[in-house]
Amino acid sequence: QVQLAESGGGLGEVGGSLSPSCAASGRTYSRCVMGWFRQAPGKEREFVAALNWSSGRTYYADSVKGRFIISRDNAKNTVYLQMNSLNPEDTAVYYCALDRISTEIPRTGSWFYDDWGQGTQVTVSS
Repeated sequence: QVQLAESGGGLGEVGGSLSPSCAASGRTYSRCVMGWFRQAPGKEREFVAALNWSSGRTYYADSVKGRFIISRDNAKNTVYLQMNSLNPEDTAVYYCALDRISTEIPRTGSWFYDDWGQGTQVTVSS
């Protein structure tokens, strides 16, 4: 069993930056995909970004491409989401998740992901 713990959300300003992180513990997988999803009030959970842990290949939703960067620290079993140029539409609970099947092009459907963190709130004030 993998435990995922997000931290580093909070309150940001329009045009500003936030950088939540997600630390994995317990059983680890050398070949997997780590993803970030978000869910705003009254909306469905949506894919944000993903990273193939072994190759480092990244993939982004169109809504965040060019603004967000997903990265990893292998030694710390931690994945980061650098969020730049924030806008109010980025307000949501952000979840990290693990897909135990490693695919070169990460899968974007939440149903593919086996393990989830508890989420961290990101609020962007205008």
